[in-house]
Amino acid sequence: MTRPTSADIKQVLFSAEDLQEAVQRLGKQISEDYKGQKVLLVSVLKGAFVFMADLARVIDGDVEIDFMAVSSYGSAAKTSGVVRIIKDLNSPVEGRHVIIVEDILDSGLTLTYLLKNIQARNPLSIEVATLLFKEGKQQTRVACKYIGLICPDEFVVGYGLDYNESYRNLPYIGVLDEKVYT
Repeated sequence: MTRPTSADIKQVLFSAEDLQEAVQRLGKQISEDYKGQKVLLVSVLKGAFVFMADLARVIDGDVEIDFMAVSSYGSAAKTSGVVRIIKDLNSPVEGRHVIIVEDILDSGLTLTYLLKNIQARNPLSIEVATLLFKEGKQQTRVACKYIGLICPDEFVVGYGLDYNESYRNLPYIGVLDEKVYT
């Protein structure tokens, strides 16, 4: 296998500036919505870690962070539909405001599973913040209050999103050339 490079990117969809504008907008909205209240941000590892780090820094208020790791893709380019929790939360969520921070809302299968799982733990409220939303791709209906950017139906990498654990370090989000994963 050849080493992954930015030459594998067919097109840059969202520049670093586009991403930071979206993060700033979402951070401002969350700050206003939760003024005077503590919020628990739950990052879905690994893809959302960059987005959550940036988002947490721009929220003006009391923020706690925690992480969950789930798997529904493995090394494939499409979800398998089977969700496994690999790492659960360290913090209790009962009676707390929880925002699940996702990298991309695609089929919605993983997120639906996570919402049901966390809702069963009796949070005071639960919302979703996603950096990217693939409109029309949802196989299940998911209420998403905070949407960063609308994403076309392409296989995207960068800014935390990966293919086979590569490309997370790109400062932008781009379309991965099909030759890499086909």
